[in-house]
Amino acid sequence: MEPKQPRPQSKRILAIDTLRGFDMLMITGAGTFVYLLHGKTNIAWVDGLALQFEHPPWNGFTFYDFIFPLFLFIAGVSLPFSLNKGLELGVSKRQLYKKAFVRMLILIALGIIDKNAPVPFFNWSEIRFVGVLQRIGFAGFIATVLFLNFNIRQRIFWIAGILLFYYAAMFLIPVPGFGAGDLSIEGNLHGWIDRHFLPGRLLQKIYDENGLFTQLPALCLTVMGTLAGDVFRNETISDQVKLRTLLIAGAGSVLGGLLWSLHFPINKHLWSSSFILLTGGMAFLSLGLFYWVIDILKYRKWTFFFIVIGMNSLTIYMVYRLIDFGYTSRLLFEGLYSWTDEKWHPVFESLGALAIVWLFLYTLYRLKIFWKV
Repeated sequence: MEPKQPRPQSKRILAIDTLRGFDMLMITGAGTFVYLLHGKTNIAWVDGLALQFEHPPWNGFTFYDFIFPLFLFIAGVSLPFSLNKGLELGVSKRQLYKKAFVRMLILIALGIIDKNAPVPFFNWSEIRFVGVLQRIGFAGFIATVLFLNFNIRQRIFWIAGILLFYYAAMFLIPVPGFGAGDLSIEGNLHGWIDRHFLPGRLLQKIYDENGLFTQLPALCLTVMGTLAGDVFRNETISDQVKLRTLLIAGAGSVLGGLLWSLHFPINKHLWSSSFILLTGGMAFLSLGLFYWVIDILKYRKWTFFFIVIGMNSLTIYMVYRLIDFGYTSRLLFEGLYSWTDEKWHPVFESLGALAIVWLFLYTLYRLKIFWKV
């Protein structure tokens, strides 16, 4: 009897770490830096680019709307690697469920601190209970359950079913005083659910864009990410086939989102089904582009800047909330730019803050300190 051959180890996909770092860079200051350039240079394309880093008031789409959905997607891409590794080491599904559930609770707690610091513990009506980290935790837990119990095709059906259910509910369930199918700020079903069932403070007063009902479509992005993770883990297909699969999935999702938007508008506040397909498709395409350049063509030297950020994404998200890097930037660098036109001071301050953030993360990287939940 021949000895059992060890299972080949999946190579690390640098594109995932790099794209995560790029996304976190946008979240933790680069987006603000670009936006602050608006009206400063008198160059039309710079102003146009700057306006892409401002969210639309309701319907519509800018590049900045893509940043959070991209992070949800990347969180899903990593799941097949970690969960399969656990299964191969003999960890039971029950233990993996428990770990994902505990992670969700930790992220919810950190999210409450993030959105409320200093937390008004004795006035719960002023606490915002939903936010970015809470959404990541919930989506990660549900995606874990689906990944461990359903194959790729079945998960695609889950995504389609959830998005169709959300679509039907938004159009068919009547809202008291407004009726069914009202997608206005005041009359949409998502807002009504938040006002009646979500305790505490709502970000937009009459609804919260990260509220209860929008958890459903949002988690589809993380499940879509698990599909990309499965593509990368498939050792039976070539890199070119993996790339083609990502690009086809991305193009198809973008097209589906644009077509759906003809009836269900693209709207980040509602996390509309068309918005999910559009941003999920963009995430597939972005990952495909990074994979082609970094892991296929092997152009990797430029990735280090982003990998340093991506390896400690949760750390910098929380630290950025608790430390005023703008204040530190002014203390260290204001003497260098104080002679310039005052309108440029916020731009230089933002750039200095980005530099400090990166050096902080680089120090953690060199010390091999990585905070993960």
